[in-house]
Amino acid sequence: MSAHDHAPHHHAPHDHGTAGHEGHAGPEGHGHGGHSHGVAADADRRWLGIALGLITGFMAIEVVIGVLAHSLALISDAAHMLTDAVSIVLALIAMRLAARPARGGFTYGLKRAEILSAQANGLTLLLLAVWLAYEAVRRLLDPPPVEGGLVLVTALAGIVVNIVAAWCISKANRTSLAVEGAYQHILNDLFAFIGTAVAGLIVLTTGFRQADSIASLVVVVLMVKAGYGLVRESGRILLEAAPAHVDPDTVGDRLVGQPPVTEVHDLHIWTITSGQAALSAHVLVAPEGDCHAVRRDLEALLAKEYGITHTTLQVDHAQDSLLTVGRPGEDRADPHCADAHGPVHRQGPHDH
Repeated sequence: MSAHDHAPHHHAPHDHGTAGHEGHAGPEGHGHGGHSHGVAADADRRWLGIALGLITGFMAIEVVIGVLAHSLALISDAAHMLTDAVSIVLALIAMRLAARPARGGFTYGLKRAEILSAQANGLTLLLLAVWLAYEAVRRLLDPPPVEGGLVLVTALAGIVVNIVAAWCISKANRTSLAVEGAYQHILNDLFAFIGTAVAGLIVLTTGFRQADSIASLVVVVLMVKAGYGLVRESGRILLEAAPAHVDPDTVGDRLVGQPPVTEVHDLHIWTITSGQAALSAHVLVAPEGDCHAVRRDLEALLAKEYGITHTTLQVDHAQDSLLTVGRPGEDRADPHCADAHGPVHRQGPHDH
């Protein structure tokens, strides 16, 4: 009997509507991995807007002071704050786009706008880090005079501004990769200001001007670390990789271990947007099995153990000939599986 007689392409309850809608909980009250879909637009926009105002205002002041004090460390911090501001603007844009309901060709809506935002943030950090590293090395070799007092006072003020801005963004929904990216930007900037304050104190008390360039290199390291992390995480989502905490082979073996399931193939696990994983698979059950009951049991298992509730399971009765096949990859009588994607999971030892 085919899946069309039982449970073809069943979708677990979910909503592609506006952002801020909580994922439909599984039987144990679990949503999408404990996260909500997107962000709470009004509250988060307010907090992000406050942080953006603080950062842009202080950044303008810092650029002027950095030029007057001949401090690359302050200019580096200002450049980092510029990427902070851009990351918040992109997060705000992504929120608005993600809040649009799915329609037309965009069957998931525009939820992945935040992933594009995070990718842009990460690339910007990496490119800016290259330029600042070049300038820092050049100034190490030929250090200009630096006004240590101005650097110290400005850096201390920057620490206060970044603490307040980081607190504001921490009030927003950081399950959004775009919001988390903005938060990481500001947190790294806070550490950079601490380094700049130390450099300013050293220049002021000892006259060691290279301390300013060394502080700039510390900022560069922080920017590279944050940029690489954002590019890596957003890249995994754009390349349809499984969530980092989920092993598809383990999931496949877990599913096929549920009687009367005899085989699971065409298993795909990917992330739609931050905290919103999806899964699809073709499941074969023994001829005497109840496809409807199997599908419900597997959905409950995926929600409870892996936090995946956005599922598409095609459940069919296995043909007798398939029950005797011992190795994956052999010819199949079922035309649907003539070109199965990925490993075939069966009960007992098998290759992945």
